[in-house]
Amino acid sequence: MRFDIFSPYSVIIALLIYLVLAISGTLMGIRGLRLPSGLSILYIVLGATIFILGAYMSGRIRTEKPASPGNPREKLLVLLVTSGIILQALNLYMLGGIPLLSGYLKARAVTKIWLLSYLIFLPSINMLLAAYPRRRYCIPLIIGATLFALTGYRTTVVVILLSGIITIYYSARPSPRQIGLLLSALAIVAIAVGYIAVKSIEWQTWTLNPLELLLYRAGYTLMVFDRLLDQQGATAGKLLYYTLTGYLHSTDPRSIVGEAVLGYRHSTTSLIFGPPILDFGLPAMVIQMFLLGMILGFMHRIQISLNGIFTGIYSVILAHTIIWVETGPTDLVVWLFYMVAVISIIYVLWRCYPETGSCS
Repeated sequence: MRFDIFSPYSVIIALLIYLVLAISGTLMGIRGLRLPSGLSILYIVLGATIFILGAYMSGRIRTEKPASPGNPREKLLVLLVTSGIILQALNLYMLGGIPLLSGYLKARAVTKIWLLSYLIFLPSINMLLAAYPRRRYCIPLIIGATLFALTGYRTTVVVILLSGIITIYYSARPSPRQIGLLLSALAIVAIAVGYIAVKSIEWQTWTLNPLELLLYRAGYTLMVFDRLLDQQGATAGKLLYYTLTGYLHSTDPRSIVGEAVLGYRHSTTSLIFGPPILDFGLPAMVIQMFLLGMILGFMHRIQISLNGIFTGIYSVILAHTIIWVETGPTDLVVWLFYMVAVISIIYVLWRCYPETGSCS
């Protein structure tokens, strides 16, 4: 049996890599970054431990393998993927330019059409690749990733490609060398999109090269988290409220993080642990990390047993959680995907524990 590099514990590996990048940028003295306090390290270790505990506890609940519900029709999934691509192309057309090359257009790129296209395209392409693992379906994956990259947001293109790689890992069983090449290509794309987007913001002047910019972003996020610990509970639930209703109010929850921690409204990332601490303190972080670990643990077991669309769902939430290591859980769309995962878990547990006591 091969080592499973995309188990739920890959989130912890991503966290360790991110901390190495952050501390490296600090030691290089990039733009005044400073080392985190001992309290920050303690909170990070605690959060990671609770996540691991949640993932471990999910494996202690015994289930039998339920009957698979089957996969959606291939033509339906292709139609949904195509619809998502068309909607994103329409979004770019209505913006009248390429947001990747303009800070002003980027600020207007996340529209309701963008949200709809993302909600349709991301799960559909992963379910398609998982249920019908054919090479030709990598083409719409690349087309969709390219269109979302043109909106100027690094996170979305990384999630699309990373979730696709995770799905391919489980459905097509590529070799370790092939996975290494895919992840290397993903890293290059992520750095390039992030660098181009930053350099294209008309009102900012950056002199850092792409690698320095990557290290700075990591170090800056860690520094924000360090400062955030002195203001636990300062937002009193505002982050959660605007995460769930932000598209109605056009409010970016990360701007609230910037306002609370830095004193001015600026979209600011604060690690996966930051938002719950800023909203409700340490207990909220503990609850969040335990639930994330448990849900990912359950979905990992389910997709290993049933494959198909469950692999697609798992890939989507795992990729987003890895990205949350930097950005924090302040995205409504990701919580919607987590709701789908919870429904999937309830379905499997119900099928494994009917009144007869056996799996149907």
